Amino acid sequence: MRDVFIVGCGMTRFGRLEGDLLDLLEQAAVSAIADAGIEDKIESVFVANMGAGILNHLSGIGSALVDRLSLYPATAEVIENGPASGGSAVKVACFAIASGLVDVALVVGGEKMRDVTGWEATDFVATLTHPQAEYIYGVTLPALAAMFARLYMERYGVSHEHLAMVAIKNHENALKNPYAHVQQRITMDGILHRPEAIMNNPPVAEPLRLYDCCPVSDGAAALVLVSEKVARKIRRSAIRIAGIGQATDTHAVHEREDPTELRAVRLAAGKAFAMAGLKPADIDVAELHDAFTILEIAQSEEVGFFERGRGHIALERGETSLGGRLPINPSGGLKARGHPVGATGVAQLVELTWQLRGEAEDRQVNGARVGFSCNFGGFGNNVVCFVVCKE
Repeated sequence: MRDVFIVGCGMTRFGRLEGDLLDLLEQAAVSAIADAGIEDKIESVFVANMGAGILNHLSGIGSALVDRLSLYPATAEVIENGPASGGSAVKVACFAIASGLVDVALVVGGEKMRDVTGWEATDFVATLTHPQAEYIYGVTLPALAAMFARLYMERYGVSHEHLAMVAIKNHENALKNPYAHVQQRITMDGILHRPEAIMNNPPVAEPLRLYDCCPVSDGAAALVLVSEKVARKIRRSAIRIAGIGQATDTHAVHEREDPTELRAVRLAAGKAFAMAGLKPADIDVAELHDAFTILEIAQSEEVGFFERGRGHIALERGETSLGGRLPINPSGGLKARGHPVGATGVAQLVELTWQLRGEAEDRQVNGARVGFSCNFGGFGNNVVCFVVCKE
């Protein structure tokens, strides 16, 4: 297979945004194309999206975006894999280039989730759950995350304070990210100990509270991917997609042998590292799918950064902070950068590209050359991981 390189990236800000979904996709795509600065024509467009039909009454957004950008006769596809739609779209684009089918592909992920109420958005995301065993009984993603958190906390000694540390760290990182949805500094006292703060941080699903959950966001992110032949023509640093891994697990969470294990995360990460010929210790910076604070801790263990049951200890020691041994979610993560579900997997790779190029400004991880991302679909039932390297 041929090597695949990221040569251009772009994003909208995440948050409550004006315009429709196609406006956001167009904005991110134009930024990525301009950033790439290539003259070769884009041959394929891959759009990552979960909710256009349900939330925005839109379909055919791949071909609509090609028309908006006057990229015809480029091929156009829409890729849906729940919150891992972005990772899946990048993977499919990589296959197209690695196979020799195309030399230049555009991947755009986006979502317009604030067009509906919070309750409607929660229900929309809950359609990811098992239709007969979970959804019909009112199971939501926060409910699954809360049950997972309770088990994890009891088994490994993770405390409410550790969950708060994830939120504090990622909010602090997001203050340095102009694209982040939540631009708000929080402190341990501000989350846990002041009575008025407790009132402002209500339970969502015990033990998870408001600050343990990502916001509902609008936004889009885009990448231009090319073959090595095209990458050689570009003066700026090209970032190689060195490893790709994907794995699935049971749809119904209760059918898993051990519900505290994220088996698909472990397998997908292992495949990505094997393809790249690298190991977890080689990673300089990581973007993990922290839709809920507990997931950053659990994923950091499953992918091999820390021993099982030790991720919260590494967090406590500052190892995952910007100045730590392995910075995790310098973008602010889903927790504070935001989570427009179709955009998230693409946005993770945009952040890693900026980090490896040395373009992340105040949140720059010094000397970063190898990055890792984990895009978590469903409640861990379809996961896509990447290893990217600075050439």
